[in-house]
Amino acid sequence: MGLRIIGGNFKGRKLCSVSGMITRPTADRLRESIFNILSFRIRGTVVLDLFAGTGAFGIEALSRGAEYVVFIDRYQHAISAIEKNIRSCGINNKAKSIKWDIIKNLNCIKSPQPLFNLVFMDPPYNKNMIGRTLCNLHLSNCLEKKAFIVVEHSLSEPIPENLPEFELVDHRKYGKTLVSFLNYI
Repeated sequence: MGLRIIGGNFKGRKLCSVSGMITRPTADRLRESIFNILSFRIRGTVVLDLFAGTGAFGIEALSRGAEYVVFIDRYQHAISAIEKNIRSCGINNKAKSIKWDIIKNLNCIKSPQPLFNLVFMDPPYNKNMIGRTLCNLHLSNCLEKKAFIVVEHSLSEPIPENLPEFELVDHRKYGKTLVSFLNYI
């Protein structure tokens, strides 16, 4: 069985995946656990899906009542899959995809209107990308105060403590994966 939407308006919809080893799709069960935690935070949000891969996090958010999603990934294969998934769900007017190197900067979304209030981050594991991405998020002026950030990462790569703009409010362990929840302050 391939990647699918877990809940909401698009529940059960299959998503196009990215071939090869470029992405590491989040398992349906882990995504379901994350969305169960976020259930009361989704409706009406403006979402940023970083290291978006197939776009499963952002599309799941739209399925559950988010207003708009911007997907960013560095790889053209991922952007192509995201755009195919956007079309197949009929959400072209609620989504935008951008091919961009998130680690370099996030100037592609500098000071957007409206600001993002929910961010999904699923960077490659153990590549030292969490701190740089959070720093780029802050520098881009793209977040509402109290924006909620969900970071999926390896147990061996914790959230950096030297980022005063972000407050770690919770984390959950799922096998070899840690999901951390932060507030932008």
